[in-house]
Amino acid sequence: MIPPSTLPPLLLGVVLGAALQLQQPRLWPPLAYAALGGLALLLLLPALRLRRRSAALFLLATALSAGVTGWRAAAFLATRIDPALEGADLQLTGIVAALPQRNEAGLRFRFAPESAQRDGRPVAVPPRILLGWYGGLDTGGEGTPALQRLPADLRPGERWQWTVRLKAPHGHVNPHGFDHELWLWEQGIQATGYVRAAPRDPPPRRLGATWAHPLEQARHAVREAIFAQVGDPRLAGVLAALVVGDQGAIERADWDVFRATGVAHLMSISGLHVTMFAWAAGALVGRAWRRSARLCLAWPAQHAGLLGGILLAAAYALFSGWGVPAQRTVFMLAAVGLLRLGARDWPWPHVWLLACATVVTIDPWALTQAGFWLSFVAVGVLFASGPARSAPSPPAGSLVARVLGSLRALAREQWVVTVALTPLSVLLFGQVSLVGLLANFLAIPWVTLVVTPLGLGGVLLAPLWTAAAGALELLGAFLRLLAELPFATWSAPVPPLWAGAAAVLGGLLLAARIAPTLRLLGLPLMLPLLLWQVPRPPPGEFELLAADVGQGNAVLVRTATHTLVYDAGPGYSRETDAGQRVLVPLLRAWGERVDLLVLSHRDSDHTGGAAAVLRMQPGARLLASLEPGHPLQALRPVEPCRAGQQWDWDGVHFELLHPAEEDYAQRLKPNAMSCVLRVGNGRARALLAGDIEQPQEAALLARGTDLAADLLLVPHHGSRTSSSEAFLDAVRPWAAVVQAGYRNRFGHPAPVVRQRYEQRGIVLALSPRCGAVAWASRTARVLRCERQEDPRYWRHEAAPTMAD
Repeated sequence: MIPPSTLPPLLLGVVLGAALQLQQPRLWPPLAYAALGGLALLLLLPALRLRRRSAALFLLATALSAGVTGWRAAAFLATRIDPALEGADLQLTGIVAALPQRNEAGLRFRFAPESAQRDGRPVAVPPRILLGWYGGLDTGGEGTPALQRLPADLRPGERWQWTVRLKAPHGHVNPHGFDHELWLWEQGIQATGYVRAAPRDPPPRRLGATWAHPLEQARHAVREAIFAQVGDPRLAGVLAALVVGDQGAIERADWDVFRATGVAHLMSISGLHVTMFAWAAGALVGRAWRRSARLCLAWPAQHAGLLGGILLAAAYALFSGWGVPAQRTVFMLAAVGLLRLGARDWPWPHVWLLACATVVTIDPWALTQAGFWLSFVAVGVLFASGPARSAPSPPAGSLVARVLGSLRALAREQWVVTVALTPLSVLLFGQVSLVGLLANFLAIPWVTLVVTPLGLGGVLLAPLWTAAAGALELLGAFLRLLAELPFATWSAPVPPLWAGAAAVLGGLLLAARIAPTLRLLGLPLMLPLLLWQVPRPPPGEFELLAADVGQGNAVLVRTATHTLVYDAGPGYSRETDAGQRVLVPLLRAWGERVDLLVLSHRDSDHTGGAAAVLRMQPGARLLASLEPGHPLQALRPVEPCRAGQQWDWDGVHFELLHPAEEDYAQRLKPNAMSCVLRVGNGRARALLAGDIEQPQEAALLARGTDLAADLLLVPHHGSRTSSSEAFLDAVRPWAAVVQAGYRNRFGHPAPVVRQRYEQRGIVLALSPRCGAVAWASRTARVLRCERQEDPRYWRHEAAPTMAD
């Protein structure tokens, strides 16, 4: 039996070891991790018998945890897709492994292949892949577009056979951006792709249903029943998230409201829901147990209720998708329950560390999730700020007194959690809800005691889902009112880690039950977060960031006091776009106030994220070559861009070179109307060329335009219709940036175009290889690639290019 005194160093070592391994940019060989973990384990057992052993136990637990985590990572990485199979037509047979997610384009689902063939020969593919099955037009990157068959309704456990194209997991890498590749890694996915369902392809075949993945089949059945019972898909989606953990069913507009009001944690299976379920289940099991004298003699009813509540809560958490908040709560409940069953009473830090280390042991990559830190910090704060164990229980009193006491306790707990988590929210998200305290005070009991019980009860009695939807509609109306307030949220630049850590410590001090003089020490610790500003270029200099948005353009240009955004990236679907997914988080994290949004032309890979940027930046002007009646005209008056327009910001000169005034009178295609912007300070220049093609390049040369620049945003993503030799000879850039999607269907950049840049010795930075690309006028011969600046072993490395 391990003495309780040895637990803190052991548990801390488990967490720290996993955290240290996650910082590795590259993995060691698997044998190195096995040796590290094995040696630590051999030394750990005798170390338990040492008298002074805390330091030794801590170091050995750290080494053991790092070794095990690294070995697991290396073993998983070995299952990655063979690069030779990327983009090839593969015939897969296998089973739908999880809830399919439907959107306007089709279906996304996880698939477990049983066999794979290429041209009739067996090949090896990862054991779990993420597939899309889309309707509409498909070219597969070549040939004439053909109409794909609309996807059928898929169910977990079904066996299917189809032709697919796969590629390695590859996401966008931007400062303060969502790490999609890490998310896929955590889901156990080592390849993504899509079903080939055009008329020229072999039709997908449903081979039959199986008994595989019974839990996912049950979740699917409940989700479908919810949507059949509740007429409003928006309310049905929130109910599906609360009952079966399908957060993808919540619409984007509702997520925006939940985030603005600080209640997003309630609209999925949170720890509060699991705790409530455990309490109710334990009470029911205990009551039923007491009805049998034989059972009570065999085992006390309170123990049976405790164990039954924990087991049923674990089943509910599994049924709801087994998210990190649910895991944390189940392990916390299990730790407390086992201690009570063993008649042990550990200090709360021991219990808290035990739950934390258990989650990290099972899923080390949970340490990279914001939900992990928010969950454990919140629970730790409530433990630390709660009443002392020796404090007498308050008298029962009347029902009104008990209700008022419960409301006061809830208000205090919510205040403590808000104060403690505000710095962490700013560090993780760059914003915090100012109406969150009020919203949570009402939403927590409403969702926990009304909506969720009705939603769970609907599994047995479907009409209860209608009542739950009505309760959600009332809550939604209240939350929308709060979200529309001008002061609903407060945004701040994301501080460096040291300032964020100091502010989090300050929040913990302010929330702790300690002497007021000590509590006030938390205020100066929060000052770095409140005063932090992202460094800007000095007067006369400028910086440029070509964001990683996939197949599209989006560039930020910053001077000492001004910010310009050139293009806003593509729209990925009706629900999300580059503005919402990339640019808005980036602008918020840097605390940017955009002065001007320039949209080179109307194509969706340049304007897809513009609406999100304009909604976030109400003071930004819009300069574009959009035609009258374009939907963006309803959001902001559009000033047409014309050659010859110029202005100066902080000693930096901006000038539009194209289109000319007379071009607006002609019926030119959108690419030919691209706004070409040159930025310079007399020592360094950048040329942003949009999607102009060779006729527009020739026109610029014919007008005698000075095109010389140090940095070039490659025209039309490197299409063979652009980057003529005469144009490149006139620009003479030191470096050029290609913003294009990984394995995009257009083949950008074209090999012949890449060859032209290579022949001239131009450094060519491709966003699939670099991620976001940063360049500054002060160091005009230096490019910084986000993938190289912040390497992570779970990130995919695209094939080397001539820029390397």
